Amino acid sequence: MTILADLHAEYEFLDPDDRYRMLIDLGRQLEPMPDALKTDATLVRGCSASVWVYAVQRDDGTLHFLADSNAAITKGIVALVLATVQDQPAATVAAADIEGALAPFDLRAQLSSNRTQGIPNMIALIRETAGRLVSDTH
Repeated sequence: MTILADLHAEYEFLDPDDRYRMLIDLGRQLEPMPDALKTDATLVRGCSASVWVYAVQRDDGTLHFLADSNAAITKGIVALVLATVQDQPAATVAAADIEGALAPFDLRAQLSSNRTQGIPNMIALIRETAGRLVSDTH
């Protein structure tokens, strides 16, 4: 969570335009997602932009997420969401309070509703994926 805390410390002192730019920069830092993984199964429903999220379970049981969006700001939001759960065990991801971790960023106040409407669906897809992987290992 230190990455998230560091991001929030920076975010807190920025004006709305700079916050917007910070999110876009976060999106640019996402690991590239191969086009072959951008399928109907990895597509997040209910987003105004196209968003894909794919999890890889590593040998140590941690989940590494790949994600992409066709909109720069949405890609930044996905990057922020992933910062809450990236490279953690599937059980931790499934139980994570992602909404609580994102609350200090107050994205609904910063961005238009069509930019934030898909966030609950991104979180749901991440939790479902983690939950499925937890039950596969038991």
